[in-house]
Amino acid sequence: MPVGLLLVLMGAVLPRATADEPGGLRGQVRAHVRKEGPAILREFAALLAIPNLASDGPNIRRNADLIVERLAARGVKARLLSGEGGPPVVFGELRREGARRTLGVYAHYDGQPVDPREWAGGEPFRPVLRDRPLEEGGREVDLAALAGPPAGEWRLYGRGSGDDKAPIVGFWAALDALAAAGIPSSVNVKFLFEGEEEAGSPHFRTVLERNRELLAADGWILCDGPVHQTRRMQVFFGARGITDVELTVYGPLRPLHSGHYGNWAGNPALTLAHLLAGLKDLDGRIRIAGFYDDVRPPTPAEASALAELPDVEAALRHELALAETEGRGAPLAERLMLPALNVRGIQSGHVGAHAANAIPTEATASIDFRLVPDQTPARVRELVDAHLRAAGFAVVSDPPGPRSGGPRPGSSACSGDPATPPTGPPSTSPSHGRWWGRSRKARAGPSSRCRPWGAASPCISSRRCWGRP
Repeated sequence: MPVGLLLVLMGAVLPRATADEPGGLRGQVRAHVRKEGPAILREFAALLAIPNLASDGPNIRRNADLIVERLAARGVKARLLSGEGGPPVVFGELRREGARRTLGVYAHYDGQPVDPREWAGGEPFRPVLRDRPLEEGGREVDLAALAGPPAGEWRLYGRGSGDDKAPIVGFWAALDALAAAGIPSSVNVKFLFEGEEEAGSPHFRTVLERNRELLAADGWILCDGPVHQTRRMQVFFGARGITDVELTVYGPLRPLHSGHYGNWAGNPALTLAHLLAGLKDLDGRIRIAGFYDDVRPPTPAEASALAELPDVEAALRHELALAETEGRGAPLAERLMLPALNVRGIQSGHVGAHAANAIPTEATASIDFRLVPDQTPARVRELVDAHLRAAGFAVVSDPPGPRSGGPRPGSSACSGDPATPPTGPPSTSPSHGRWWGRSRKARAGPSSRCRPWGAASPCISSRRCWGRP
């Protein structure tokens, strides 16, 4: 568990004088981690060992029950809230007499689907501690026998370890460190842990609305993002939104022999390839008419924050084996201030041992658009549909039937998953400066701040329900 994470979490809830004392808080946290590091990791591993796919009802409930149990063991009044049709939501509250403010903290305990065949060792829910990154030949360490704190770049591998169970265990460790140091919190704290964030949070807004009073807080910290590539802690004041689109181009009613029909019957895979190539140029600019009209330009304060970030691009290109990047060499953080189009998968016909000399019947591409203030998912979908029609496609919401009375080639079915708009307080808001100042003092080391972070976030739901940052 990174010491920096504990420092930031604790700095948010400590009295100002305590958080600002040079060496006091930081020294006590580091001493706690050195002493209790193996126990923290073993507790972390116990949570990682439970499969956490949102659709896996029994196991997702086991995750929630364990989190409630661990919070209660630390004096938090914890219970499960109805998921309103989805997995249960863990709620906990820690009240302090005389506290005038309430801080809400959010994380999610579900994870992305995983194919065990693509996981090193084939067991994504068997946590493994290694003495260095796996790609650098990290050796497995017996966690049960670990006697001292890990050193250097030791890693605990397990599905959901970084996204997003680490902050949950970080909260547990922060509460333990506070108790060990005899330092009381200066604010009330509410914990909210979701169980279907990776499934798009389809029920989360309803949960928030039906528990509006219970979940009311003066501000929220959402712990669901990466550290900076330099290993600095990062504070993000917002998140990019997302809207998903699946495009299917239809060809012949049945697969056709390419020797008998090739060069006469159109191939939907090639048609889709041309369509996708027209959505974005090689430098990363989206070619849909009007797509950038609603993009809010960075403020002077945001431009200043970008300028303070260290240069990591050359090292990243080397680490990721990228010969070049989009945006004519612009920094990564600068590119995150703009919307993005990502083709996350293409499917048509067969390849490898299953390849056949046939013209496929259809081709599908799955696309996600990352949005920035002031774009909306609805407007983006309108622009995508208009682009498809301008390219000569008949846009339909359902697949054309085999006897629909018209030709299938040239038609495109366009569908999408639940969308999340971008969000975040303006860089000029008072909350921006307060949170940035407190986090820097608690960290006592280099930190970074950005307006949006790359992934979508349920924070849009909390802002809509309560109007809180």
